[in-house]
Amino acid sequence: MVVRRLVFRHSQGALPAGSSSSYYDWQDRLLSCRARDNRRLLERIKKIHDGSDGVVGSPRIWKELRYEGEPCGLNRVARPMRQQGLKGIPQRKRWRKKVCGQRPDDVRNHLQRDFTASEPNTRWVTDITYVRTQESWLYLCVVIDLYSGMVVGWSMSHCQDRQLVLQAVLMALWQREAKTPVILHSDRGCQFTSNEYQRFLKGHNLICSMSAVGSCADNAAAEGFFGVLKRERIYRRQYRTRAEARTDIFDYIERFHNPRKRRHMEMGQ
Repeated sequence: MVVRRLVFRHSQGALPAGSSSSYYDWQDRLLSCRARDNRRLLERIKKIHDGSDGVVGSPRIWKELRYEGEPCGLNRVARPMRQQGLKGIPQRKRWRKKVCGQRPDDVRNHLQRDFTASEPNTRWVTDITYVRTQESWLYLCVVIDLYSGMVVGWSMSHCQDRQLVLQAVLMALWQREAKTPVILHSDRGCQFTSNEYQRFLKGHNLICSMSAVGSCADNAAAEGFFGVLKRERIYRRQYRTRAEARTDIFDYIERFHNPRKRRHMEMGQ
């Protein structure tokens, strides 16, 4: 009230006589408008947070709001989220040991840890991870376009074999219809060093690129996707069967991850 009186005292010269109540009414209307706008924004924040199953934090929610045309700053999103106890899921690291094969003599690392691309369908990365279910393991192979970060090919199977990889690459080729040679980078897993895989790449205008032995950082883009997938979805579930896990992972890739990356591309990010 003291602040309001001081503000009024400095401004009363500009107001007609007997207008103090009108001034307070005007100020109250401003405060109530701001409060209503804050409530409206909080509802949008909660909707995005709930729609992500509670995994996204304030930076991603802010980006979604910007994409939807909401004029707000990051702090205006982060502050009410802290007040309401809304948080994203923090990252955790899990290391896995992989069986490495001998890299073919004519294959080298074309990316050299540069996971950017100036055009679509010029640089892809691929990798395999595994998902625990009460039934047994489910293996997932993905192909990611470094231009957009979207998963352009994927396959799942109870077997970690060459067919798992080939099906994912075939899906990427079918969806993207790449007309020029594409660099396809992987680690040295035995599925990728096999003669069948190497022949397949050469027959489909794909340039094989491989990481150094034991260097996860050489394929960090694919490893990073798996880390986000597990943090945002897999580690928050307990799958009874491989079919249940397959359905949930499909939902994450096609209804959550790829649309999110597509929106970021449209926003120029």
